[in-house]
Amino acid sequence: MAIEELQGGLDALGLRLPAEATASLWRYLGLIAKWNKVYNLTAIRDPERMVVEHLLDCLAIIPHVRPDRILDIGTGAGLPGIPLAIARPRWRVTLLDSSHKRCTFLRQAAIELGLGNIEVACARAESYRPAKLFDTVVSRAFAETQQFARVGAGKLAAGGALLAMKGLYPHEELAQLPAAVALQGVVALDVPGLAARRHLVLMTAA
Repeated sequence: MAIEELQGGLDALGLRLPAEATASLWRYLGLIAKWNKVYNLTAIRDPERMVVEHLLDCLAIIPHVRPDRILDIGTGAGLPGIPLAIARPRWRVTLLDSSHKRCTFLRQAAIELGLGNIEVACARAESYRPAKLFDTVVSRAFAETQQFARVGAGKLAAGGALLAMKGLYPHEELAQLPAAVALQGVVALDVPGLAARRHLVLMTAA
């Protein structure tokens, strides 16, 4: 049932993916479920909820991502980085997380899914110094928007985008944005199958 929901959600998002990409997204959820038993990667265990709240939620931001180099700060189980890397194989996606256990999972997932466009960096976001800056820096669950902006702005290439994935409209967080970033707008995301509200905060380096 859930794999049909995945295909229906991709259609609703206007994403025309090859069959092998859709299969890889489904296999990725299987890997999360398998490793969850030991590493507790996510509190969501139901396959249908994982399709909506992990895959479709992450893929909904694709129109706002600037290629080709993407940094996912505080990626956790690889969200949104791995779904983005599967859907857009030409993008180079770096998954950044400070947990060695999660990084072990991320590296294994990249191998098993054949994702040569993924790099895993195991470090604290504040201390991570990339050799090359990124076109898009994104976070789904790393920190409040103002903290993410402070950390992410220094890793952004000229003209790049800072994307903070949020639930409700983050009024208070936006009022505390640092001078290092400029707010471009907040987009309401329509995630197929999800009743809860989702927003994407769009920022650039000031």
